[in-house]
Amino acid sequence: MTPTIEATAPTPARNRLLHPDPTVRRLARITLLNCLGNGLSMTLGVLFFTRVLGFGAVQVGTALTAAGLCGVLAGVPAGRAADRWGSRRVLVVLVAGEALGVAAYTLVHSYLLFVPLACLVMALDRGSAAVRNALYAEVLPADRRVAGRAYLRVVTNVGIGAGTAVAALVLHADSRDAYVAALLADAVSFAVVAVMYAALTVPPRVKAPTVPGERTGNPALRNRPFLAVTVLSGLLCLQFSVLEVGVPLWVVEHTEAPRVVVAVSLIANTVLVALLQVRATRGTEEPTAAARIFRRGGLLIAAACLLIGLAHGLPGRLAAVLLIAGVACQTFSEMYCQAAGWALSYDLAGDGHHGSYQGVFNAGLSSALMFGPVLITTVVITNGLLGWILLGALMLAAAVAMPPTVRWAQRTRPDAPVPAVSP
Repeated sequence: MTPTIEATAPTPARNRLLHPDPTVRRLARITLLNCLGNGLSMTLGVLFFTRVLGFGAVQVGTALTAAGLCGVLAGVPAGRAADRWGSRRVLVVLVAGEALGVAAYTLVHSYLLFVPLACLVMALDRGSAAVRNALYAEVLPADRRVAGRAYLRVVTNVGIGAGTAVAALVLHADSRDAYVAALLADAVSFAVVAVMYAALTVPPRVKAPTVPGERTGNPALRNRPFLAVTVLSGLLCLQFSVLEVGVPLWVVEHTEAPRVVVAVSLIANTVLVALLQVRATRGTEEPTAAARIFRRGGLLIAAACLLIGLAHGLPGRLAAVLLIAGVACQTFSEMYCQAAGWALSYDLAGDGHHGSYQGVFNAGLSSALMFGPVLITTVVITNGLLGWILLGALMLAAAVAMPPTVRWAQRTRPDAPVPAVSP
């Protein structure tokens, strides 16, 4: 049975910290609960695998690498399934599967079972991320979609931060029972989130027109300009590894800066994103403008790489100043690139195929998250300042290439669809 569509316009929120759109507020509640659980698992997962399950660091690293590859591959079929059966229905199944998978970690004692389970959980996680983005395209008006996603990203940071704080209590207890209770709490959060998604009101889906003689299959994989945009965006997403892997290793092993700079950098990034991410979406309403904002983000991350690399060999205080300046550049780059990337991933897609396009676009992000740490540790850090310059040049080239690539994508954008009532 098709749920009733809410025709009411957004009403003012009671608190100015809350979003005026009731749909975004519902999504924010779901996101907050989901990210509370994610904060727990992100902080405690590896320690649970090593300290409680007893697997070695190399074993866990190998399993998580295989899981990362499964995550990269999962987004495309998950997005395609969303186009076929509806994003809400597919998302409920994937999130419920995550609940069972995370709970199953507490029952595993064999490495031969741990590896496929880790791969399954990661595939469900990255698949649900792609489908969730497609769901946003269905439930949020096009002119408020990117701003809504920015608000949800702020909620994501708050939720993960709160989950990490709770995880600190588990780390203090450092017992098997505490770790198991935390993972089961994460599993319960997934189960509740699945129920909340099932109750979410979704308008009738938009169906793309059928063109005689048109090939079947995933349209996003045949859209070469969109694939190029995905690759360029994925290259700029390597900056997440700059902050999470590159800066800590560089500060501790290659500079005279105080180690507290690592914590200051992460806190500053989180606070700035929470305060400014929504504002960073301004000007992304049109693809050409979004591409220019993306290019601005690329210039900033290139500057960040140079500043971070130059901190080597300098006195502690001066090195700290350069590092903090570099992290500030990285943070603004992150906000601009994320906002522009969201806009482009929706605007360049054909309506009725948002699942397919979000699945492909999400694969670019997943690839960056998988290969980024390896690239930072084996190429950038080991080559010192030259490594940072090379990374900055790569990101600068991707940023400069984005505007002409987007113009190419606009010239070949899929035809506008016709609406159809969802089953």
